[in-house]
Amino acid sequence: MTVVVALFFLGMGLVGLAAPERIAATFGTPALSAEGRNEVRAVYGGFGIAIGALLLAAPARPDVPLCVAVALAGMAGGRLVAAVLEPPRRFYPCWFYFTVEMLMAVALLAR
Repeated sequence: MTVVVALFFLGMGLVGLAAPERIAATFGTPALSAEGRNEVRAVYGGFGIAIGALLLAAPARPDVPLCVAVALAGMAGGRLVAAVLEPPRRFYPCWFYFTVEMLMAVALLAR
């Protein structure tokens, strides 16, 4: 399961670097400034690739999946707070990614 989570992060990272506006459009912001594209490339692109590579490079180290699981749970927690403050109108994308993040966190913890 660690490889599946790593591939998810690598895929997200590649899309974030190559097509930042595609990521932003998922959340209703199709046009980004240069600064916005920079932010998406950094957070979704660079971070995603780094986490994916880390999971592939050190799957036997128990601290690596644990740290990624905690980060994923933190992301899902942030989505939960956001949903309380501003309830999403649809399941996708907010609740969809909340579910994906929680499932990946649980999968990494259960390994």
